[in-house]
Amino acid sequence: MKKALILALTGAAALSLTACSENAQQQTEQAADAIGSDVKATTQNAADDVQAATARALNSAENTMDRAGDKLDRAGDRAAAQADRAGDNLDRNLNRAGDKIEQGADNARQATGNALVRAGEDVRR
Repeated sequence: MKKALILALTGAAALSLTACSENAQQQTEQAADAIGSDVKATTQNAADDVQAATARALNSAENTMDRAGDKLDRAGDRAAAQADRAGDNLDRNLNRAGDKIEQGADNARQATGNALVRAGEDVRR
């Protein structure tokens, strides 16, 4: 009877360990599934964060380039306006210089004519 009792207790302990082992295995599987889900979610969140940061950086770079392009356009417009004004000023100054040259030539012709008239009068006398 002692042997039967020991055998029964050993069997009960084995069944208990088997049940405990199955329970532990299920809990381990559940824990592994939970860890896997957490890793997947964390990885997805990290990928989403990197993607969002990349999009923000690209948008910022694009906006910076747009603003730089706008500044260059405005600078080009100002340079073109200044070149137009310089061309207008040059035209006015060249016209004035031409007018002065023409006036000087007229004065020289007049003076030469007057000198010739006086010289002719002097020769007649």
